[in-house]
Amino acid sequence: MTRSAPHLPAFAVFAALLAAAGLPIYIHAPKFYVDEYGVSLGALGAVLFGLRLLDVVQDPLFGRLGDRLRDRRGLAVGVAASVMALAMVGLFAVPPLVSPLVWFAVMLTLVFSGFSFLTIVFYAQGVLSAAKLPGQGHLRLARWRETGALLGVCVAAIAPVVLGLWMQMPFAGFAAGFAVLALAAVVLMRGEWSGAGLPASTGLRAVLRDGLALRLLLIAMLNAAPVAVTTTLFLFFVDARLDAGGLEGPLLLAFFLSAACAAPVWGVLAERHGPKPVLLAAMALSIAALGGAVFLGAGDWAWFAVICLASGAALGADLTLLPAIFAARMAQISPGATDGFGLWSFVSKFTLAFAAVTLLPALEAAGFDSKGESPAAALTLLAVLYALVPCGLKLLAMALLAATPIATRIEGAT
Repeated sequence: MTRSAPHLPAFAVFAALLAAAGLPIYIHAPKFYVDEYGVSLGALGAVLFGLRLLDVVQDPLFGRLGDRLRDRRGLAVGVAASVMALAMVGLFAVPPLVSPLVWFAVMLTLVFSGFSFLTIVFYAQGVLSAAKLPGQGHLRLARWRETGALLGVCVAAIAPVVLGLWMQMPFAGFAAGFAVLALAAVVLMRGEWSGAGLPASTGLRAVLRDGLALRLLLIAMLNAAPVAVTTTLFLFFVDARLDAGGLEGPLLLAFFLSAACAAPVWGVLAERHGPKPVLLAAMALSIAALGGAVFLGAGDWAWFAVICLASGAALGADLTLLPAIFAARMAQISPGATDGFGLWSFVSKFTLAFAAVTLLPALEAAGFDSKGESPAAALTLLAVLYALVPCGLKLLAMALLAATPIATRIEGAT
């Protein structure tokens, strides 16, 4: 049975599941395989980048598959969620049955394949469900969805640290908890997948021919790149640059919890003042916060906590407003939305992979050692990559957004 209006808490829980399989994997998995199995940073970066090259083909195909399966979307979601959950268990809870690097690649391929398909159909469903909400439906649904996603990131980011206080194998516990969350999310969303009367996607051509859609995708890529950089380097920055090993969990929690608390506020502000000026203000806040990190050194964890709170609050706007703007555009040019969000998914993940394949080998070449002492030049490079590179990318995103015409209201119901 399909509800006439979307059950917004179900969207929040499902978004939490996807978020727990997204950014935290880039935070936890590389360091886990370096520490546990001695895999090199350069090799892990190459694998992550190779998986994103696979997405060049895979994500658009998943968009088409989601369109073909629109009448059986609930079943398809259940299968994809099961694959993703089992692969997460294999990644963190099962000792590699082959070479650790090969095992890492195979398990992540399955995790990201399930993640890709679920993300595409979930955000496409959001376009259709927002149309059933009164007023600015895309912003209202986005507030619930992205707040749930950020809370999911909060829990996933600190879960291994917390579990490590009373478990010998905290990452195995994290994987088991993820499987439980996957089951809960699928059950809660079972009545939300539209079937009868769901429009077919108009295809990639409609998206690629639309100038505004392409600009929004480029903005999304430039705006996601700073998050990709800081996410990839976060644990290394805290441990090596700040000499604050053991505080990674609380600092991650401060960052993502700040984003979760700020996301609804940004949504309300966008409804009152329009999404574009609010998003530009959040980008400026992010630059001001991240720029200060380049001056931090050993022992400056308290100042870094302030930076985490400010940059996390800015992230809440990025994750809430940009998807809502893009969803509103998809509602106009591609009602099925699966192809459009296939591109959106690829753009979001490509930035993470590109960060991994460029930053990790650069640090390794500079002599950075995650387990021991690193030369001063390597620590300086770490600070520059973590703080200044994201600021430059964010400035480019701001310039493009400022030159892009965006409606002052994002309507849901028509």
